[in-house]
Amino acid sequence: MTRLVLFNLLLFGSCGYALWKGTRDAKVVAVTCLVAAFASLPFITGYESVEVTVLVVDVVVLALFLYVALRSDRFWPLWIAGLHVTTMFGHALKLMSGDLVPIAYAVALRLWAYPELIILAVAVWRHTQRESMILDKPQPT
Repeated sequence: MTRLVLFNLLLFGSCGYALWKGTRDAKVVAVTCLVAAFASLPFITGYESVEVTVLVVDVVVLALFLYVALRSDRFWPLWIAGLHVTTMFGHALKLMSGDLVPIAYAVALRLWAYPELIILAVAVWRHTQRESMILDKPQPT
């Protein structure tokens, strides 16, 4: 229960912050994270076998993260896309070895969402810091 509360605080906090103060890239990542979290939730059956619907959601999420990373002029989207690739390795491991312990599969899928959301929040915070530094500079006369 604590884990769920912590994740939801992080999800809504970082995505809300990105939607409020973030760049277009941050907003795309935030909406992607929010939609993915709610789209995959009803389809999780216990991690006994490959969660096919969650796999499809994760493939779409990876495609969107890669799209943002390839067109962005910042480095943080590459980190988020790279972390999501590690999530995809969890699906690959379960596909290759069906006897993978369900908890290991669950952790492999869930774990990397936390640093992805932290990176998003830090990226938006750094963006706001850069903007305020530009606005605080004295203008040449």
